[in-house]
Amino acid sequence: MIIGLAALTGWPFFDWASGQMDHVEWNGFAFYDMIFPLFLFIAGVSMPYSLEKRKSRGDSNVSVYRHMVKRMVILILLGMLYNGVQWLDPENMRFLSVLGRIGTAWFFAALIVFHAGKSWQWVWFIVILLGYWAIMALVPVPGYGAGDYSWEGNLVGYIDRLLVPGTLYEKKYFDPECLLSLVPAVGTALMGALTGEFLKSGWFKSKPVYKGLTLLLAGMLALIIGHFWGYAFPVNKKLWTSSYVLVAGGWSLILLGVFYLVIDVWGFRKWAFFFTVIGLNSIVSYLMQPAMCMNCIKDFFFHGIIEIMPDNLQLLVDGIAYVSVCWVFLYILYRKKIFLKV
Repeated sequence: MIIGLAALTGWPFFDWASGQMDHVEWNGFAFYDMIFPLFLFIAGVSMPYSLEKRKSRGDSNVSVYRHMVKRMVILILLGMLYNGVQWLDPENMRFLSVLGRIGTAWFFAALIVFHAGKSWQWVWFIVILLGYWAIMALVPVPGYGAGDYSWEGNLVGYIDRLLVPGTLYEKKYFDPECLLSLVPAVGTALMGALTGEFLKSGWFKSKPVYKGLTLLLAGMLALIIGHFWGYAFPVNKKLWTSSYVLVAGGWSLILLGVFYLVIDVWGFRKWAFFFTVIGLNSIVSYLMQPAMCMNCIKDFFFHGIIEIMPDNLQLLVDGIAYVSVCWVFLYILYRKKIFLKV
């Protein structure tokens, strides 16, 4: 819809916003680069609440581990299905995925949260980010040397080409959900878990507005550190660099702080219903395009209307129609109280 508004109005703001609706090619950061780590960050935020609930009802450690492993395996399998592994096409079979990254990063972060106190969680977070930087900077890649963050010479791609079966997403050269960058992705989930611990704590219990402002300030601090770290270790989603963890995490903290203040502190909730319907079935939201071809359903109902629109309106109407079809389907699930949870 943003791209459609840019095409319709030509306004500079919408032109700028439409440029944020795609991933950057290599180094840098756009709004679209925040969506994936935001999901992982929020999964981390919910982690302390989930683990505390299981402990409070008397679940054994074995039961908790079983749940964690089951969740990870299900997300890995769903991610493989999203990538079409069931088509049994060996040349294009991709095993790594967004959902697989969320499942595995969440699992290892949950292990840390389950076994380490709050102070040690901070130590883990810092060691993960600095350790990944050290590995990327000091381990040489044959033919390129150490500290090469280029498309061809980075350590992430070299390890993928050695170890990952099937095809690799980035022109079969490396995968953005690769093996080595799982390490800093754990840091993203752990950043969310530390945020969840703060929200759950008694800090500013009598003045929750201060808690929201603290989230905003923490987000700004993360952005500043991530930005300056980016001069030495570029902000790069495809490599999931440590600076990218902080920049994406900083924006996640700011958004969480804003929504916490607006919804929880000031009580403005009704406007968020549209997003609540989507968020309560986030996995379905992600899987339904390849599984159900929502574009096909959109075209079935709206193709004729879109075609008779003026050229400068077609993109906007097409976007509105697609979002409407997806949302109505999710709303039906919401009304029937059908939620896919892993």
